[in-house]
Amino acid sequence: MSVRVAELFDAMAPDYDVLEPWYEHFYARLHAILRKALAPPAGAPRLRALDAGCGNGFQTALLQDLGYDTHGVDLAAALLAVARRRLPKAALARGDVTALPYREASFDVVSCCGSTLSFVDEADAALTEIARVLRPGGRLLLECEHKWSLDLAWTAASALTGNALGYGTSVSTLWRALRRPLSAEVVLPYPGYGNVTLFSRRDLVTRLARVGLRAQRSWGIHALTNVIPSTVLHRRRVSRPLAALYRALRALDTAFAPPAVANSIVVLAAKPRQTSTATGAPPSAAER
Repeated sequence: MSVRVAELFDAMAPDYDVLEPWYEHFYARLHAILRKALAPPAGAPRLRALDAGCGNGFQTALLQDLGYDTHGVDLAAALLAVARRRLPKAALARGDVTALPYREASFDVVSCCGSTLSFVDEADAALTEIARVLRPGGRLLLECEHKWSLDLAWTAASALTGNALGYGTSVSTLWRALRRPLSAEVVLPYPGYGNVTLFSRRDLVTRLARVGLRAQRSWGIHALTNVIPSTVLHRRRVSRPLAALYRALRALDTAFAPPAVANSIVVLAAKPRQTSTATGAPPSAAER
């Protein structure tokens, strides 16, 4: 992750816990998925978990509550300071997800959520590192921005109407992005976040397979709720009629959010047990 991205998220640190309507639903769904997908087996010994791109500790706290010996890494120092105050028992380190400061086969599960992969300059390097630190049989829960969502249509509508919806993408930028192969990632600007990489599910599955991880299941977040443009919901308050509509859409999205058209895609992947990487190595200094 670049210095620019670290500075961007450091600037958000004071208000990062104040969730806009968009993020209220996003984290409610994401955390429900994480609890189910990464719950440790009944009767298992204490296992180790890594939150890659931990930010202020939203997902780190969940992993800790599930009973894991929990570690977290993030490049944004200000967000990491918030996480350290919130989770004094977690082992948190400042570092880049493309060069994780841990030995291979160190963790039983890894969470890489909060759109971390969408802000990484080298997504394949990040996935390679995550696969390296996962033990054989370990699981990864990966969440990132999805390419084929209704928000892409809203971006196009905004571009064609002189930025009427506030997406800040020009027609020429959108055209260059959409000329790429259907399954390829695209990079588009988003207000307040700079450039964001959007991945298709096929692309993610292919990238995971290249580093030795097998996709097992996927979920969508903000599929039906995205009939409202995301820029409209990225604000502290919305009107009462819009809030009522959004509540109804949230209920539907919770029950049924097809990944094919969701704004965020969540993928559960596993590292095959037959991998020859050694396990049980003692933690490095960064891991203690």
